[in-house]
Amino acid sequence: MTTTSTDVPASLGPNEPPEPAQPERARSRFAAVFLRVGPASVIGTLLAAIFGVTFAVITPPFWGHDEITQFGRAYQVAHGGIQPQQIYDNRGVSYGGEVPISVDALMGYALDDYTNSPEEPAPLAQSPRGYELLENQPVTSAERTIWFTNTSAYSPLPYLPAAAGIRVAELLDLNVGGLMLATRLAGLAVYLALIAFALRALRGSRVQWLVCAVALLPITVFQAGTVTADTMTNAIAILVSALLLKGLFLGMPLNRVETAALLTAAVALPLCKPAYALLAMAVLVVPAERMGLSGWKRVLPWLFAAIGAAAFVAWNAISSPTTEGMGLMRRESQWHSVRPGDQLSEVLGDPLHFSNVLAQSVLRRDQEWFDEFFGELGFGYVTVPATSIVACLIALALALGIAERFTASHLRTAIVGAGVAVTTAAIFGTLYLGFSPVGYFIVDGVQGRYFVPLAIVAFAVLLRWVPLRLSRDDGRTPGKGAAIAIVAAIVIALVAAVAKYYVLVWG
Repeated sequence: MTTTSTDVPASLGPNEPPEPAQPERARSRFAAVFLRVGPASVIGTLLAAIFGVTFAVITPPFWGHDEITQFGRAYQVAHGGIQPQQIYDNRGVSYGGEVPISVDALMGYALDDYTNSPEEPAPLAQSPRGYELLENQPVTSAERTIWFTNTSAYSPLPYLPAAAGIRVAELLDLNVGGLMLATRLAGLAVYLALIAFALRALRGSRVQWLVCAVALLPITVFQAGTVTADTMTNAIAILVSALLLKGLFLGMPLNRVETAALLTAAVALPLCKPAYALLAMAVLVVPAERMGLSGWKRVLPWLFAAIGAAAFVAWNAISSPTTEGMGLMRRESQWHSVRPGDQLSEVLGDPLHFSNVLAQSVLRRDQEWFDEFFGELGFGYVTVPATSIVACLIALALALGIAERFTASHLRTAIVGAGVAVTTAAIFGTLYLGFSPVGYFIVDGVQGRYFVPLAIVAFAVLLRWVPLRLSRDDGRTPGKGAAIAIVAAIVIALVAAVAKYYVLVWG
């Protein structure tokens, strides 16, 4: 039986398959992009975007962590304010700046609302109508001076995304609510870009799911959806950690863009929050050849680390006077009890007493730090539900279990581990000297969220020295199934956190 010429297109040879149909070609292209970018990068960024926007929308204005003072500093940066600005305050030394009167009215309303929240089962937000009325007001040209000593201590760098959002909102002549949302979403956009880059750098590896699990903790996503310096701090710390995993612990080469990002982060991270300066210095333990550096370029990590250290020292010198006014964050009887010099003298004069203070801090507060690591959401003080915490633990355990064997030398691993330990000590030391009253019985002000930037690197050190991994009956490491379980656990954690937050705040 002869075949007609219409059976096979003339453009195809005798052994060439027919061209796939349009839907199949589209699916094939999507699959190729998905694999090239990396599943964790696509899924993680998408989930962070969905839940970050959700938190940005459902969180009442200025209910984020220190969001009143964080916004004040961002507004100052948006209008050219670089250094801390001292303001008049009859209580004592204070720093701050100006915000529009209509914004200040919303700040005052929010402060009163979350400070005087009613008992259960009433919702924490007492009058949603009040927020609606104040958010619909135009942004006034007249301004009022507000206090934000605590955030005046931070450099302008972590506020650049929020400042850009403020300028865009002003350009579009948005109302107060639009200004607030634009500021939150600008920070979220930068967070998404940086974690997408971090996860893409680890495409093809299984440890990418560990980075994904940390980047999508309820607390990190909540902060990404509110105005805070922690948004940039967390994002850059996650980026540094991912590149450290790739270049040091996995022994994989970094491309030029990744090397440039790691070097830039060595300067940027110390300017976001000084406590994490040593994490940025991890650029020095990545072998130069894995960063594609040879010849004279091998000095670049040392050069950028030196610039980061110099920037750290310079900004600390500029911002150190603000410490004198930190006591005003405490109750009135303790306004003048935070004196770093006197506190340091007591620590050096009686180190055994300070050791007891540290022990007391852990024994009395460690369960709070544990919960806060997963999420105490803003100044509604809504702790994420047990469902979220258990789901996060499952995601982290699975991600750790399927991670590759690491190849970093024990010496380099020990250096990174020491950096984590010293950074942890720096967090406690900073809060004892700069926030706790002289001779206080614990280190006050420590919160679990402060340890999130260290989590990935700490887990990497643990995995290098404790080579416990999950394996199937055939000895192979679980792959796709474990990844699906990790994503499912992350989604459950975030959905439960959003549900509880919405119910408790809005009813």
